[in-house]
Amino acid sequence: MSKRWALPMLLALMVLAYLLPMGTHGLWIPDETRYAQISQDMLLSGNWISPHFMTVRYFEKPAAGYWMIALGQAVFGQNLFGVRFASALSTALSVMLCYLVARRMWNELRKSFACALLYMSFTVVAGSAGYANLDPQFTFWVNLSLVGLWFALDSHGRGQRLAGWAVLGLACGMGFMTKGFLAWLLPVLVALPWVVWQKRWRELLVYGPVAIVVAVVVSLPWALAVHAHEPDYWRFFFWHEHIRRFAGDDAQHDAPWWFYLPLLVGFSLPWVALLPAALKQAWQTRREAQIGFLLLWLLMPLIFFSLSKGKLPAYILPCLLPLALLLGNALADRLKLEQGRTLGLNGLLNLILGVVTLLALVYLQLKKPLYDHELHNLVLVFIGLIGWIMANLLQAFRPLQCWAAPAFGSLLLIAVLPAGLPNSVVANKMPDQFILDHAQELSQTGQLLSNDLGAASALAWRMKRPDVALYNTIGELKYGLAYPDSIKQRVDPNQVQQWMRNARQHGSVGVVMRVKGDDELHELDQLPKEGQRYEQGNIVILIIPQAAP
Repeated sequence: MSKRWALPMLLALMVLAYLLPMGTHGLWIPDETRYAQISQDMLLSGNWISPHFMTVRYFEKPAAGYWMIALGQAVFGQNLFGVRFASALSTALSVMLCYLVARRMWNELRKSFACALLYMSFTVVAGSAGYANLDPQFTFWVNLSLVGLWFALDSHGRGQRLAGWAVLGLACGMGFMTKGFLAWLLPVLVALPWVVWQKRWRELLVYGPVAIVVAVVVSLPWALAVHAHEPDYWRFFFWHEHIRRFAGDDAQHDAPWWFYLPLLVGFSLPWVALLPAALKQAWQTRREAQIGFLLLWLLMPLIFFSLSKGKLPAYILPCLLPLALLLGNALADRLKLEQGRTLGLNGLLNLILGVVTLLALVYLQLKKPLYDHELHNLVLVFIGLIGWIMANLLQAFRPLQCWAAPAFGSLLLIAVLPAGLPNSVVANKMPDQFILDHAQELSQTGQLLSNDLGAASALAWRMKRPDVALYNTIGELKYGLAYPDSIKQRVDPNQVQQWMRNARQHGSVGVVMRVKGDDELHELDQLPKEGQRYEQGNIVILIIPQAAP
């Protein structure tokens, strides 16, 4: 691999693996439809200050992440590609950061290329690149802050140090406006123990204020604007989304302290077998400045999130770039010494995993079919699994020559898997495609109604009509729906028939119901029976005509 071709190959792989598959499958509920609709609301309303979800105040996150998704829709259209572009771009930029910081740390082309390839081929990283939410963006800003910190600490000239600390401040400011105060905390968790270990307190005290000033300059205008626009924003955002989520007795997604340890192993696929050797090598060389920095980058956020009461898998995505750097460092060293045993074991492990998955799929398809007359979808899944198996077969038997093969197997599998899911999953989890099939009829209705926030946001996004009435559903909109100007959007079961009579006086009504049990069947039974009815999976679409005068 020559220097001339390293970056072009990475860029080409990212285009093929990240960008091309983005329009092949619908938006997942509830996350993708939520972020698509909130950012679309900014485009439609012109309100870029305070986030609104289907016209209801939604203060769980700041605004910058929605800005990026909205810009994607503004440039590429309000479609699947436009919604997901911000995630793909953020992930691609993180891959580039991995390459650049590896070059800075070791100045070895193969090692830099290996680190970036490993990072971009982690299954969870490749998957998040095609998933519209704020985690890829936040991960990029955290990665940029710590890469900027390393460049600042590793520089000798005053100008380079100032630039590094300024980049750290910029990334902290943007990360804060994307997901909150964690963007300020995570770099501090790494920087403080590192400067204590290296006895470089003076440098932190001299240059640290530069990062603070830049972060404040970047984030203060929006922070003041949202306070002036919505005075209660910061109270809710700070106490509900930070203190309660991380330390409250009723924290969401409560899990034991060890929750992230098996996840970190799983997130390192398809390079799991390299993990013990890489961590052992890192511990043995921990006195080297760059290895010590990477260990702190990996472990300090991991410890912090493990101590918090509320846990979600995506919280530790910022730990994966240092993990890729440690893995790539160990892998390149073994290639240099022509030690292929660990690489061969890695290929063999992935090979066994792929074969077992393929056999399980064949068995289930024969005994209890997952795919019902869906040959195209099934073929896509088989292509992905066979690609995974063949790639890891190469690494298992030719580990030194085909060391990179698992990356290509992983990228292929993640690219085709969402488009190859059974129609039963698509119908229940991606309702925007079903809504799109009936978009013409729904667009002619005067009012829209839904009993599920995921389905409602898919309906609002596809129809570009955020004012969907919410039938017996509150969920994460509990705070926003408590405002007097949003109460009218709620429709309780004992009010639905009167609401329907009033709505039908002015035109037809489009209804998208998610029916998962007896409660939803009862909700459906409360609605008028006349009109058109369409069903797919657990989604029911009703076109109820205007009432006769």
